[in-house]
Amino acid sequence: MKSTELTTPFFIVYEERLRRNLALISDIARRSGARIIMAFKANALWRTFPIVKEYCRDCTASSVNELILGAEELGGEIHSYTPAYTLTNISEFVARSSHITFNSLSQWNRFGKYALEGGVSCGLRVNPKCSVIETDIYNPALPGSRFGVDAHELADGVPDGIEGLHFHALCESSAEDLVSVLDAFEKKFGHLIPRLKWVNMGGGHLLTRQGYNVDLLVSTLRDFQTKYPGIQVILEPGSAFTWQTGDLVASVVDTVEHDGINTAILDVSFACHMPDTLEMPYTPKIAEAVDAGGIAYRLGGNSCLSGDFKEGYRFAEKLKIGDRITLCDMNHYTTVKTTMFNGVHHPDIVLADADGQCHYLRRFSYDDYKSRMS
Repeated sequence: MKSTELTTPFFIVYEERLRRNLALISDIARRSGARIIMAFKANALWRTFPIVKEYCRDCTASSVNELILGAEELGGEIHSYTPAYTLTNISEFVARSSHITFNSLSQWNRFGKYALEGGVSCGLRVNPKCSVIETDIYNPALPGSRFGVDAHELADGVPDGIEGLHFHALCESSAEDLVSVLDAFEKKFGHLIPRLKWVNMGGGHLLTRQGYNVDLLVSTLRDFQTKYPGIQVILEPGSAFTWQTGDLVASVVDTVEHDGINTAILDVSFACHMPDTLEMPYTPKIAEAVDAGGIAYRLGGNSCLSGDFKEGYRFAEKLKIGDRITLCDMNHYTTVKTTMFNGVHHPDIVLADADGQCHYLRRFSYDDYKSRMS
């Protein structure tokens, strides 16, 4: 079945594009000597994991649900980090994790003994107080950030039992951005590195984006490992694994014109199915739109939220009911953040194989909505 034969709405993941990203990531890991693991917070479509496992079996988990998913569906190392472990979940993390990063010294003092007794490699998240992220909601280095230990808290060195340091200060960032953050990290924490076994440079490395300076990334990671012999470098990108690998295909279900504004109402919702477009915010690319000329449109989501719309689009011809709208690059961080607010129908999830044949990974129904309610 071809995608044009499917009923909208649906998320579509393209196997060929996914393999392209995975192959590049695998090659970068080989060339740099770094361990590159997948962050579930950006991609948890586990029915695609048979493909992912051909290239990468290791992951990072930030909740018990992600932890169990990694154990069941990938089967490699699980590097765990959450802002705060609890007495009710620490045993689960210890049982399934290869590495555990603690967000604070109080967390380490409270739960570190359990991890050490379980043979887990333990680390501390630190705050380099440097970030190139311009959107505050995604910036973990803001003043007063709840994430990580400050340098002055480690004035006496790292506690016995700590084998690694972890920083995260990037978001869809470049290799040049990593160089800047890494410099800040070394200035504050470099003297602690020789006694460690690993340094986790977090996520936000958008190394599959066109124009990303892969050679600079590789040389930076190799130079770091040369400077600190025996240190294993870990990267945990999220978006990079599924960047530009999938779209959200919708249809126009009505058109209205008020106060000179043309609005096409879609059978999807920005609020429910593309929340980052409103939170960040950003305007997603539409495959059918034109850059200039044509007719200006606002695209409205099919929920009762007044602000559930995006504007600034132009189309060569007047939109009509039944026209398809392709919202581009809607896999990473989109499929994992959808909601069923207002009971708006959740888009199905489809995999397009290398021959262009489509296979349903998941179809949603009323039962899915009802099962989330009490």
